[in-house]
Amino acid sequence: MAIPPVAVPVTPSAAVPAALQITPDDEVKRVRLVQMKRVATLMLVGVALLFVVTRLLESRYPWLGFVRAFAEAAMVGGIADWFAVTALFRHPMGIPIPHTAIVASRKDRIGTALGNFVQRNFLTREVVASKIAAMNLGDRAAQWLAQPENSRRLARHAAHGLSGAVGVMRDEDVQEMVDRGIVSRLRRMQAAPLMARLFELLTTGGRHQALLDDALRLAAKFLNENEAMIREKVKAESPWWVPGAVDSRVGDKIVSGVEKTLVAVAADPDHPLRQRYDEAVDRFVASLRENPDTIARFEQIKLDVLAHPGVADFSRDVWGDVKARLATYAERLADDAEKEPDQIERWLAGLGQAVLEDPVLSAKVDGWIVEIVSYSVEQAREEVAKLISATVAAWDADATSRKIELQIGRDLQFIRINGTIVGGLVGLILYSAGLLLNR
Repeated sequence: MAIPPVAVPVTPSAAVPAALQITPDDEVKRVRLVQMKRVATLMLVGVALLFVVTRLLESRYPWLGFVRAFAEAAMVGGIADWFAVTALFRHPMGIPIPHTAIVASRKDRIGTALGNFVQRNFLTREVVASKIAAMNLGDRAAQWLAQPENSRRLARHAAHGLSGAVGVMRDEDVQEMVDRGIVSRLRRMQAAPLMARLFELLTTGGRHQALLDDALRLAAKFLNENEAMIREKVKAESPWWVPGAVDSRVGDKIVSGVEKTLVAVAADPDHPLRQRYDEAVDRFVASLRENPDTIARFEQIKLDVLAHPGVADFSRDVWGDVKARLATYAERLADDAEKEPDQIERWLAGLGQAVLEDPVLSAKVDGWIVEIVSYSVEQAREEVAKLISATVAAWDADATSRKIELQIGRDLQFIRINGTIVGGLVGLILYSAGLLLNR
């Protein structure tokens, strides 16, 4: 028998949250709910009629007492369970009996309890971490990224996204961001201690001696290439009365002496000149850390450099170059759909392949993903609970009750059916036990 449609009063969809709006799937559930309600009600009406008939005929047919006891208890059980199920969603028969229409009257409390339940049992670090770890997202992402078509798609989306993002940003805003985020921070940072740390890094492991060796080689090369010029310079600076042979001899001595010194310093790691070089570097580093005059001098140099118009011009040029390159790259990707993979696409595909081939790297990627997701969920868990509570609190009480009834109401009708049957069986057992006790 076809079930005629039953009007379900709802407010206009524009005023009802999406979670409470009636969907086609809900309409199917409504029809099935109506069917089960009719089955449970027909059972209750049937046992009630059976009770009346057996009550009237019991005096003529005593054995009908068993049937009457079954029907009587089944009727009581069915009515009691009808009341219990109905009281969840509305007032039975419209009578405002206390502790009925529970879903509608306790909606806000239910929302708060639901939010707390989700927070404490689903959004914990342990639950999320174990679930994410079991998903092997690192390997999945690597397998996806290793596919050329996927790496190409990702590169294009990234290029278009970045190009669009930088396209809507004003140059003045970027310049202001650079000034506030980088230049202002450099102004607050002391330059001398930073230079001292830099020199300490350079001197670690004798790196500064390698720089000295390079300087010695450059000096030797300069000396060899300009030997004639040095001799001419000596001759030009000598008094007029000094013979030319003496000038040549002096020039030879100077060139030869410098050459011998350079060779000796380069060949001897313990040469006194190297020791004096070490001492000079140490004194300079100590001065950068401790000498107020040196610290102030470097601070002034830093401020002069940052205040120079060239710094702002440089940041503008870099930003303009980045913007132009991103736009060009995005346009090239859009115009040449069948092109060979470029450097970014090959790098992305290679990254995915490297993760797949290296179990240690794959485990690290999985660990990073687990940590990031777990941390994010842990930070947001309270807000999620509040969101659930606030969302449920904003719902209309009657619409919420109807929506929940559509989802679980059909299953609840089995409580009525089972209550009718179980109640009847209990009544039959009690009636039989009473007869046995009266003998």
